[in-house]
Amino acid sequence: MAGVRTIAVTEDEAEIRLDRWFKRHFPELAHGRLEKLLRTGQVRLDGRRAAASDRVTVGQQVRVPPLGDGGAPRAPAARVAVRDADRAMLRNAVLYDDEDVFVIDKPAGLPVQGGTGTERHLDAMLDALATGGERPRLVHRLDRDTSGALVLARSARAAAFLAAAFRGKEVRKAYWALTVGVPKPREARIDLPLAKLMARGAERVVTDEEAGQRAVTFYRTVSHAGGKIAWLALEPLTGRTHQLRAHLAAIGTPILGDGKYGGATAHPPGVPNARRLHLHARAVAFPAPSGKRVAVTAPLPQHMRETFAFFGFAESDERDPFAGLADA
Repeated sequence: MAGVRTIAVTEDEAEIRLDRWFKRHFPELAHGRLEKLLRTGQVRLDGRRAAASDRVTVGQQVRVPPLGDGGAPRAPAARVAVRDADRAMLRNAVLYDDEDVFVIDKPAGLPVQGGTGTERHLDAMLDALATGGERPRLVHRLDRDTSGALVLARSARAAAFLAAAFRGKEVRKAYWALTVGVPKPREARIDLPLAKLMARGAERVVTDEEAGQRAVTFYRTVSHAGGKIAWLALEPLTGRTHQLRAHLAAIGTPILGDGKYGGATAHPPGVPNARRLHLHARAVAFPAPSGKRVAVTAPLPQHMRETFAFFGFAESDERDPFAGLADA
């Protein structure tokens, strides 16, 4: 049927209700119409009938029928021409590619997917990397202001394989962050459940022992500048929205530049780029469909290189991004 789409559930969407998933992707789709599409079997999860209350899991395939005027997608549905500058940027951002997978260095400030008022985003540019008639697919996400290693699948087959790897905890992700203050202890595991809230029309997460979903982060202090700024290596074992940002703020050391979770504390005077988020997806390691294990490291973005230099931190001092973090 023309217009039918299949969309994979990403890591940060895991465990939400199917009707909430549709609200994120198709905010104009009325709930009553969605219920009818579910009753008639036009919406399916992994090929099976589904209910609005079903909770989706990473890698599940959601069949989305033609929605017409009743369900405009959150991101633009039609493919638009990729601007030459964006095409060049994306091709230059490729860190690794093989017959199944791309890993790109996502720039800070570039949204992965579209939203209200957001027309320029990574998903709209993926035709620039298309080969063999298939458009690359997003497998996971990074926040708009987080830079670094992002995995893309070349095909639906590769996307399903990688989604299963994320779901099976076979993927490792290491992040670097600069925090305001030095965490105590210097190395630890944060195990604090997180729940989503809507405040002033914006989504944020908070620690919530009763309503939150379990969220686990390992961190290690690589270096610090007195008690003012610390360089942390982090590995999330779960993939909750804004997990690293919320966890570090919860232990009293918000990420430099993260006013959303750290407030004014996150913008210390006299620090370069103090209004820019200092969170970078430094490395990703995962099994590829070919059978090999792939590990890719992303260089620091310019604003973080400048801040590292200001505090005397040397990127080359930490050659293994996963050293001292959690086991896979």
